[in-house]
Amino acid sequence: MLEKFFETTMWQARLFVLLAVIFGLFGSIILFIVASMDIYEVIKYAADVYINGLHPENFHEEIVSKIIGAVDLYLIAVVMLIFAFGIYELFISKIDAAESSGSNILAIHSLDQLKDKIAKVIVMVLIVSFFQKVLHTRYDGALEMLYFAVSITLLSLGLYFLNKVGKH
Repeated sequence: MLEKFFETTMWQARLFVLLAVIFGLFGSIILFIVASMDIYEVIKYAADVYINGLHPENFHEEIVSKIIGAVDLYLIAVVMLIFAFGIYELFISKIDAAESSGSNILAIHSLDQLKDKIAKVIVMVLIVSFFQKVLHTRYDGALEMLYFAVSITLLSLGLYFLNKVGKH
């Protein structure tokens, strides 16, 4: 009887995972809203520049950088969403609405699969962040351009191998 009580209590303790699911979803929603507001601000800024005939210095770099920053936030929001869905499916229950829709993009069947999906999106976040930093970098010589080319090549190879790992 004590064993049954202990096992039941232990099994019910898994429901604490709902905290991670709920706050993961809140975090994701907040990031989607913040990124969307950033894009909205870029739209307002670009419209103001063109309507008023302004010609700010580094206008294109600024716009691209802000949009890439928003994409970065969107990707992090997706990580939070995948995390929330995955933890829910692993510890609580399968999501019936997702199964009936026929979409398996958020279907998680193991902790390793969740980790792999999150890792791939995190790598994309890092690549987008790298791209954002590259936009503001000034290249003063051939050696710096060579470093830039090597870094792009290494990122490409990393993406290639990351894609190959998922296909076994």
